[in-house]
Amino acid sequence: MRRRDFIKAVACSATGWPLTAHAQQPTLPIVGYLSSRGATEDAPFVAAFLRGLNETGYIQGRNVAIEYRFADNQYGQLPILAGELVRLGASVLMSGGAPSAPAAVKALTTSLPIVFVTGGDPVAAGLVASLDRPGGNLTGVNVMNTELSAKRVQLLHEMKPSAGVIAALVNPHNPNAESQLRDFQTAANTVGLRLQVVHASTEAGLDGALATAAKLADGLVIGADAFLNGQSGKLGTLALGHSIPAISSNREFAAAGGLMSYGTSIAEAFRLAGTYVGRILKGEKPADLPVQQSTRVELIINLKTAKALDIDVPPTLLATADEVIE
Repeated sequence: MRRRDFIKAVACSATGWPLTAHAQQPTLPIVGYLSSRGATEDAPFVAAFLRGLNETGYIQGRNVAIEYRFADNQYGQLPILAGELVRLGASVLMSGGAPSAPAAVKALTTSLPIVFVTGGDPVAAGLVASLDRPGGNLTGVNVMNTELSAKRVQLLHEMKPSAGVIAALVNPHNPNAESQLRDFQTAANTVGLRLQVVHASTEAGLDGALATAAKLADGLVIGADAFLNGQSGKLGTLALGHSIPAISSNREFAAAGGLMSYGTSIAEAFRLAGTYVGRILKGEKPADLPVQQSTRVELIINLKTAKALDIDVPPTLLATADEVIE
């Protein structure tokens, strides 16, 4: 057994995903699944993707085979992994995570159908000609979390109006990092806050980044990023451990101890992508499927964390919250 096959077998066993068996079942169509994240980080999104696929009548291992490739946040591996999926003869490719993931697949083929989940602007990124009429072999779901960066600063200010300095945590390898920082800075200026920037691009660097943020600032806003999204649970625990009021785009952050989250549901975006993959397997063309916008925005407040940080949550925020964790 090749080392790569062994690693894949261990990963699938650990996450409960069955190994694909296209060698034994040659008639099954193959879906290639590429993620910039690691298998463990991506598990909830894979589960959501499979739910969407199931809604269209496709069940993994029964009438469709799925080949998974995870880059473990090593973005340079994406073109290599994408090439493997293309050579396997996949009928459809599914790409999620960093914006460079769908770009890596797009660079390899102009004919193979590709469904993506991405943040930012897929038109500006060159993935599609337009949202309504993609026009090529790509379509997918746009997660509108980058566009909500300024709103997260405003919410953090409302939660802790006494704060004078806030920190912004971004992944410097994300091509949207600079635009997010501009949005953070503009929003901070509007409410009279100074902005400090901290970086993290590896799991090992997260604790140091949170410790630095706690020393420099009175609050923390976390950028929307595939790597940081996958680390939401750990970031929530670290934010509570460093006693810093913080906001992220993901519910998992607030559930793990972060003060609050505000953003669209990434899991829902992957479910929608799963339905598109199923529709393409049934014969529809990516060019005819408009890029969907994942627009369900949720504000989650962890009241237990607010009490631990000695923060009185404004009644206006409690009234508008979609969920309050007590």
